[in-house]
Amino acid sequence: MTLKSVDKITRLKGKRVLLRIDLNVPIENGMVEDDYRIKRSLKTIEFLRKEGAKVIIISHRESLDDNSLSIFSKYFDIPFIDMHAALFSDKSLSFMKNGDAVLLENLRMDPGEKKNSPIFAKKLASLADVFVNEAFSVSHRAHASIVGVPKLLPTYFGFLFLDEVKNLSTAFSPEHPFVFILGGAKFETKLPLIRKFLGIADKVFVGGALANTFLREKGFEIGKSKAEGSMFIPKDVLNNEKVVIPKDFVVKGEYCRCIKKADEIETGDVISDIGPSFIDEVDKAVLSAKFVLWNGPLGMAESGFGEGTRSIAKTIAISDARSILGGGDTVAAIKELGTQDNFTFVSTGGGAMLEFLASGSLPGIDIVAKQN
Repeated sequence: MTLKSVDKITRLKGKRVLLRIDLNVPIENGMVEDDYRIKRSLKTIEFLRKEGAKVIIISHRESLDDNSLSIFSKYFDIPFIDMHAALFSDKSLSFMKNGDAVLLENLRMDPGEKKNSPIFAKKLASLADVFVNEAFSVSHRAHASIVGVPKLLPTYFGFLFLDEVKNLSTAFSPEHPFVFILGGAKFETKLPLIRKFLGIADKVFVGGALANTFLREKGFEIGKSKAEGSMFIPKDVLNNEKVVIPKDFVVKGEYCRCIKKADEIETGDVISDIGPSFIDEVDKAVLSAKFVLWNGPLGMAESGFGEGTRSIAKTIAISDARSILGGGDTVAAIKELGTQDNFTFVSTGGGAMLEFLASGSLPGIDIVAKQN
């Protein structure tokens, strides 16, 4: 399927464009900690303004405890408008001139967003002549601004969105050797991905809480380590020779922080990071690979156990392989190292990246295909 690019919209001058971006980024003490996703959206915003469109930007914050998007106005140097004022007053956006842009309030302040309410979608669509989806990272959600609005307005995709689809799609027919590295948690959502790439990748390295689940299913003690509660791993995945899990770990015990082999872990231990032999194994595979795909941290980076993740990132950064990675904690690790420019492509998506890789599409894409 060919997705229509924002630069294919005819006669943009004077048109009202409803632009969905993703501003759900980490904020600490009123300051944005990671603005990578924001900066990647600027190209589309600047293009629309330069072409004379009236740009109405909509987005969300995950937590309603931080319900205001006004903090982001400094990135765009545009007015901040209360969402309900815009939706319920015909005059609230009447001041806009060609090339102007405004940022509306948090979409999730209205329950109709997450419920994909047709009424809420209709209100959003009434603001504009055309819709542009630039929120790849949330397009795996069947929300009103993602799948409801495209039923009501001509829909196009922003430059970032198209870049995501183009680059992630290369994982479906990669050069070999192809190494897939998967970390983090939420095994149930990642099992389809593991299954799919067992048929594509040469090696699938599993770390993080995912590895703990594998370890437990193989009969090892995992102590107090994080793992999926009652997750059952099918034998064709559990015993697949392509799947590689750590044989050693950095463990936080009652009295020590030390390295232990899988069969040395005790009931009071917490598996916190991948061990040196696993790092060496991944390093060797990466340095001989032509394609590397990585999603999810390999240890409890948020608790000070990010060395394994950073070590693997450094190796990928100096390798000759085409490299694609994503996931919030993974991106944070490479930002900390200052190696973002050393990877072929860094995705802004976490869950969206995983779903696209597993299925080859997203609800935000499928709904547009149905309308065409």
